[in-house]
Amino acid sequence: MSNNNTPAHPSLLVTASPHIRSVVDVNKLMWAVVIALLPAMGGAIYFFGIRALILLLLSIASSLLFDALGQLIFGRRLNITDGSAVITGILLALNLPPGVPLWIPVIGAAFAMIVVKQFFGGLGHNFINPALGARAFLVVSWPNYMTASWLAPQGGSISGLPEAALKLGTDAITSATPLNILKQGSKILLPSSDPELFYSYLQSWNVLKKLLFGNVGGCIGETSALLLLIGAIFLILLRVIDWRIPLSYLLTVALLVVILPGNKAGIVNYTLFHLLSGGLILGAFFMATDYVTSPLTGKGRVIFGIGCGVLTTLIRLWGGYPEGVSYSILLMNVATPLIDRLTPTRVFGTRRGK
Repeated sequence: MSNNNTPAHPSLLVTASPHIRSVVDVNKLMWAVVIALLPAMGGAIYFFGIRALILLLLSIASSLLFDALGQLIFGRRLNITDGSAVITGILLALNLPPGVPLWIPVIGAAFAMIVVKQFFGGLGHNFINPALGARAFLVVSWPNYMTASWLAPQGGSISGLPEAALKLGTDAITSATPLNILKQGSKILLPSSDPELFYSYLQSWNVLKKLLFGNVGGCIGETSALLLLIGAIFLILLRVIDWRIPLSYLLTVALLVVILPGNKAGIVNYTLFHLLSGGLILGAFFMATDYVTSPLTGKGRVIFGIGCGVLTTLIRLWGGYPEGVSYSILLMNVATPLIDRLTPTRVFGTRRGK
């Protein structure tokens, strides 16, 4: 034990926690996500042209504007360079059909940044994902625009079906996305058509390949699963996102679509169809993994992913919407505080209770 006259060791510095610090800050994490979304944005512009570019620019610019406006209204320090508003703008645009009116992303950005984010305290205090909250608001407010404004992508079609399959159904098939077609089922088939043959076309390797590469209709950022996976791998390798949520999410969906009844042409193809179609990849890797609205512990994140998978599958198979990713993640966002409370980590230096 040293006396008061002994100088402190130069390598020892007594400060308040945290004692372990990292050079990675919020800004770097946010901009890493923006970089990871570049392939999906490039794909959106390639498949849907100048329309997708305009939606992206409008959504990003509106998110920056309304984020700054919200900070001024609530007397907070003005900061729009951390990348959070840019991510929200990108994700909102990627969740929009390509044919929506140009005022839709503006209204959505206003709701996301002011109502969902700034009303609850700004960055780090929103209880649901701002982009998904805005999308849910837009779907409820303008369902005709948000569920029917589909455009055919470059080198593909909205349905993704071959000509032989289109002859089995009504004219509604050509303007519906694959998930919409699966949801409507026999309603869009001609009375003389064979449902099993039709679903074999819908879940064929040809359609699955289009879902992988993006030659099929849908929201501008969800059509190409491959481009989204490239960005997701980038984030996992950099440890920006935790693999537990997307893995448990995707595995839960895969398991449930296998064991639950559905319009299956084949177990493998049917499972891949659900994994590749809609916004599942986009939601699992880029929105369910949001730091603020997902659980803190590893066990909690697995529970969160499983919950998202269960809700997504139930909505897809028996709900009123063909897609369930957005509402599933939002519902689990609300459950996150409860999950954190039920899955606490053991305090360092204490014994695990019996």
